[in-house]
Amino acid sequence: MSQPVSYSGWQSEKSGFMGRLSGPGFAMVATASMIALLPLHLGSWRAALVCVPISLVLVLLALGRVMGLSADEWIFLAVRHQIAVAKKQNLFLSGAFAPRSHRTSEQPMDLPGVLARLRILNAPDGLGGQLGIVHDPVAGTYTAITRVTFPGLALVDTTRQNSRVASWAGLLRAYCTEDSPVVRIAVHQRCLPDDGAALRSWTARHLAPDAPAAAVTALSEVLEGAGPAATTRETYLSVSLSAARARLAIKGAGGGQVGAAAVLVRELHAMQGALSGAGLRTTEWLSPRAVAATIRTAYDPDAHMTLAAQDAAAQEPGWEGAPPGVDPALAGPAAADTTWGVYQHDGAWTVSYQVRTWPQAYVYATFLQPLLRPRLNARRSMSLVYETLGPRRARQDLARERAKRSSARHLRSKTGRDESEDERREEQRARTQDAARAAGQGVVRMTGLLAVTVTDIAELETACAELQADAAAAGLVLRRMWGAQDAGFAAAALPLAQGLPDRRMGF
Repeated sequence: MSQPVSYSGWQSEKSGFMGRLSGPGFAMVATASMIALLPLHLGSWRAALVCVPISLVLVLLALGRVMGLSADEWIFLAVRHQIAVAKKQNLFLSGAFAPRSHRTSEQPMDLPGVLARLRILNAPDGLGGQLGIVHDPVAGTYTAITRVTFPGLALVDTTRQNSRVASWAGLLRAYCTEDSPVVRIAVHQRCLPDDGAALRSWTARHLAPDAPAAAVTALSEVLEGAGPAATTRETYLSVSLSAARARLAIKGAGGGQVGAAAVLVRELHAMQGALSGAGLRTTEWLSPRAVAATIRTAYDPDAHMTLAAQDAAAQEPGWEGAPPGVDPALAGPAAADTTWGVYQHDGAWTVSYQVRTWPQAYVYATFLQPLLRPRLNARRSMSLVYETLGPRRARQDLARERAKRSSARHLRSKTGRDESEDERREEQRARTQDAARAAGQGVVRMTGLLAVTVTDIAELETACAELQADAAAAGLVLRRMWGAQDAGFAAAALPLAQGLPDRRMGF
């Protein structure tokens, strides 16, 4: 029997204007240097008493970290949030309650904040059905979403577990090419309460007319008693196509949104074999109404029960009501309010987190399992977003990282300072990654986001504490997305492949 494989080697991405300094941080350090040199130029001790403390404060603001953020980043978040509050941009009202534009009589978009620019397009899926494609005109991406089922890893033997993980890695590696039009692949999973409506409907349709009365009674009692206490997991896979990288293929397919949809559908059909090899079974590629329902149930948790009953009734013969799902025009919340640390939407409150540090020690493939443990007082969502890198860009990024690690160690040795074990391991990890890249492995950028949602505000902090405890047990370090909870909700609680920022200067 093969041994279970352990995993490690995640590298934190450092984005900055120079090294770990952002643009404002670099400006503060430069200003502090000039102010510190001013007393030498003037030859005045009195000037030194004024300039040196100012320089130290500027350096502390630039280099200091509070909860993982520098002072200039905290200032930027606070100022942006206060401007939004002053302009009432933190509030969202939809439908008949939304203020009409002075220029037109049209209602604003139904989705709030960063999601307002999205459009849900309708395209043929190539199999006689309809596919809902989320178009982001700003980023130039087209995203399709599928609901998948996965047999899991915890209860299978080691050989099959390793094979499934390797197949998933092979799927990601297949898109780490220079000409791949697929730029992002995201996995989203959420835990939801299940009232048993779908199960009761299925049982009613398959119940034999001559079934014993005692058996029917016992089954009904089990369904009524277990339904409200049950939970269900929904898993989604999102695939994003870049219009810029696929422009020639889009032009050949007819151009515009129609051509982009055709190219995306071709990519989806091509990856079916790889998904099956990884143990993922595609239940359905979501239609526009199914995409809208997924968004709607995240904003309004109580709508999940109603929609589950409606979808179950729609399966009955002779049903003449609304089709399954939600009208895309009604996907968003009726109202939402963004505060500094909490996002309130309809009848629920959500707190979103970003994974700041992945496990430093070796872990097994099931290390994320505690994060989606069913909870009676809260609903959890997790999104893992992968951005595939081509060989040329991966080579440049890893070479830059290796050079920065080596130069830092060399500078410490020349100045006689002690070298920490963390620095030695980081350089070794960078060399190992570069060697794996040269051997044909793929390189991806990845981010993890989590959200916890409650329908009772009194349970919110308890639910947050439980999530952080489970994250610590998994070896993760989380950071609450202060001042950006609306954007955090869009990335963590919705399967739209959001949340991974564009690459800036540095690594």
